[in-house]
Amino acid sequence: MIGLAGGVGSGKSTVARAFERLGCLVSDSDAGVRELLARGEVVERLRSWWGDGVVAPDGAADRRAIAAIVFGDDAERLRLEALLHPMLRSTREALIERAAREGVPGVIIDAPLLFEAGLDAECDAVVFVRVPREVRLARVASGRGWDEGELARREAAQIPVEEKRRRSDHEIDNSTDTGALDSAARRILAQVRQGLHSISDG
Repeated sequence: MIGLAGGVGSGKSTVARAFERLGCLVSDSDAGVRELLARGEVVERLRSWWGDGVVAPDGAADRRAIAAIVFGDDAERLRLEALLHPMLRSTREALIERAAREGVPGVIIDAPLLFEAGLDAECDAVVFVRVPREVRLARVASGRGWDEGELARREAAQIPVEEKRRRSDHEIDNSTDTGALDSAARRILAQVRQGLHSISDG
């Protein structure tokens, strides 16, 4: 079990795909949240909390409207997390069971709130995805239309980037090319698996 940590816009999903190419299964919390926010029962709960303004024309929850609420109010963010996190946990546990059945080399936990949600305790190692802040800002500006203020607002809802780095076991540079990223992922996966073998042998 390998968790990924890093600042907003660091490209944890890109790193997760590098591990996926090595045969790992990926638990993607962002994708899981998108699926949950399209479920009728979840949409109706959110409508009961915040009104029709959080429902998109297609009937799914409007992620932008929800973000405007939860990233401006810690209490509302915690209420949303209390609703979604148990559902995400069930999906993650099913993936871990599948990984055990199939004998894959590892499960990658790609979750924005890895430390905040205590998911690091479930991991054998945590990998910090290292990318300069100016690169992360450029990525979220082009990919998500966020300015520096929005990036700062999103990061304020998480523990500081340097704290994530300090609490991680490995680092991977995600400002390089795909070949270098794959090589780094292969090296880290081998180190983590070797460490687990050493523990079991001891």
